[in-house]
Amino acid sequence: MSKQIAPSESELSLAALRGDCARMAPHWAVPAKTAPAPVEPSLIHGVTVPPASARLIDAMAEYGD
Repeated sequence: MSKQIAPSESELSLAALRGDCARMAPHWAVPAKTAPAPVEPSLIHGVTVPPASARLIDAMAEYGD
């Protein structure tokens, strides 16, 4: 039967975890944010919206104005 060793308090501390994360942060590259390019309405094909949904969306524009 093997004896299990309990982790020390330092291994479980929040300060140690924060330190590990701070050391790792420079290694994580953050991609630059880019706005999606607008699409011409003429290029959108095959989208169908049920009449009830279209009425709901149409009414929402009036609510927000």
